[in-house]
Amino acid sequence: MTTTNHSPSISLRYLPSLALIYGLMLWLLLFWPFHALAQGMQYEVEIIASQEISALLKDNLQLIRWRGNAYIDPFQLKRLYREAPTEIRKLVATEGYYSPKIKAHLEKRNDTTHIRFQVDTGQPSRIDTIDLIFKGAITSQQAAEKPDLAQLRKNWTLSRGSVFRHEDWETAKNALLRQVRKIRYPKASLIESQATVNPETQQVALKVVVDSGEPVRFGEIQIEGLKRYPEKTVLAKKGRLKTGEVYRESALLRWQSRLLDSGYFRTAEVSADVTANSAIAPVKVRLTEYERKNLGLGLGYSTNTGNRAVASYEDLSLFGSELRLKSALSLETKKQTLNANILLPEAPNSHRDSFGGLYERTDIEGEVVRLASINAQRVWGTPRLEYGLKLEYLNEQQTLDGFDASHSQALPLTYFVTWRQLDSRLAPRRGFALQAQLGAALAPLLTDRSFVRPYLKGIFYQPLGEKDQLVMRGELGAVIADRSDGVPASVQFRAGGDQSVRGYAYQSLGTERGTAVDPARYLATASIEYQHWFQPRWGAALFVDAGNATDSFSRLDPALGYGVGGRWRSPIGPISVDLAYGRRTEEYRIHFSLGFTF
Repeated sequence: MTTTNHSPSISLRYLPSLALIYGLMLWLLLFWPFHALAQGMQYEVEIIASQEISALLKDNLQLIRWRGNAYIDPFQLKRLYREAPTEIRKLVATEGYYSPKIKAHLEKRNDTTHIRFQVDTGQPSRIDTIDLIFKGAITSQQAAEKPDLAQLRKNWTLSRGSVFRHEDWETAKNALLRQVRKIRYPKASLIESQATVNPETQQVALKVVVDSGEPVRFGEIQIEGLKRYPEKTVLAKKGRLKTGEVYRESALLRWQSRLLDSGYFRTAEVSADVTANSAIAPVKVRLTEYERKNLGLGLGYSTNTGNRAVASYEDLSLFGSELRLKSALSLETKKQTLNANILLPEAPNSHRDSFGGLYERTDIEGEVVRLASINAQRVWGTPRLEYGLKLEYLNEQQTLDGFDASHSQALPLTYFVTWRQLDSRLAPRRGFALQAQLGAALAPLLTDRSFVRPYLKGIFYQPLGEKDQLVMRGELGAVIADRSDGVPASVQFRAGGDQSVRGYAYQSLGTERGTAVDPARYLATASIEYQHWFQPRWGAALFVDAGNATDSFSRLDPALGYGVGGRWRSPIGPISVDLAYGRRTEEYRIHFSLGFTF
């Protein structure tokens, strides 16, 4: 057998061609990839559709999101282009359009590829039928115990005839389930949900099935984290939550809120364990106590009262008891205050009692007032509807520029009610807060001159679309007496400043006496403000304020102020910075404020 070995050979005449090919490949490897990857494919995308749909596609279409990426080559671009119509159909379906007509076009313009999508969404699909079905114990409980099924159906947020949007559909289902879970049925679940779209009639049939599961009642209360305070301090704030009572989420949240508002605890978490296969849910309270003694120091500035230095001291267990001491010294340019209050433990009937004293000196608009007072107060109710009764003794010395000093005293008893219906206590967008007061003092019972003092203030929030808001506020007050002589200045009124009539100095509107401004017996202020929020936390405002204080309501001459401002929803509340023009003084003023007081 003969074996022949064949070795590969290359004719010399091909060497120049091979050298050229290898040289070209080397150049491509060394230079072209880096240039191409660095630049990527250059292309433009044009969307022809309604403003709403165009914004939706520009925010979500993959072809647009990948534009400018260095790794997009011709093959990737063609793939994205082919997939885009399917993406568009899915995206517009979330807005209720299930039969869109899409025209796609791609052409080369110089070095740039131009892509155009023309989207005709047609008519949106609308809700035709709504079928809400409830199963489980919710359908068999006694009428006095079960949630009203008719009310649950009434609260369903999607109405017949409305455009079917995916986001609204999900929100409505979650809201329905949450309503069932809030009272008695925390184990409720959504066992079926269907949205059937008829592409020919553009009608949608909705079906939701909710299984309530078994009813749940509150079980044993378990408290964790107490070191200084006895359990009765916590239990006194639980209100109507009792072992064996029907489960109510609102009762848990109310107890948690009252624990946090008590001032004893840094953190408070109140929950019911509904995970076990039992109709009884143990209630767990997890607490973190504040340090017993706290000292606070701070510096600040107010456009109302000037520079500020504050020192505060708090003892959460005064003399080792459940009494709390809260005291503060505040030194401001126009006001100096020293106060101390002792807060008693909250009673089982939710009464919150306190007593204390105050010394205050103010020097505002040519008037110097030195006030010493002692008071006792009781507050009860809920954060939404709160009542209070306050008895205080006022001893006051008043000095006006160019006049002799005067002295007055009074022992007013004041009843007040506060209503709060706000979607957020920190940064409200909808709702109102209103406070009404009625006070009276009778001579000669530690009172120089008898008077009756009604007072009302309120603020109202109304959203205007997603980014705009209207804010209105106002005050009305009166001191009804035969004369103002002998009535302490601290119960009378002046206007002007950050939370009053902007464009005027703090409490500069009142009764003019020489070069000073004296408090008056009647007050009326009003404000209307339009806010636009460019971003969730940043906005701007236009406002008009009007009001004044006078000794005769019939002669009330409102001072007008208007201007513009910036808004920031900070973690501690809304912060406002305003530039206001006072029409009466023809001056501009800067006003700064944090939140609102109620």
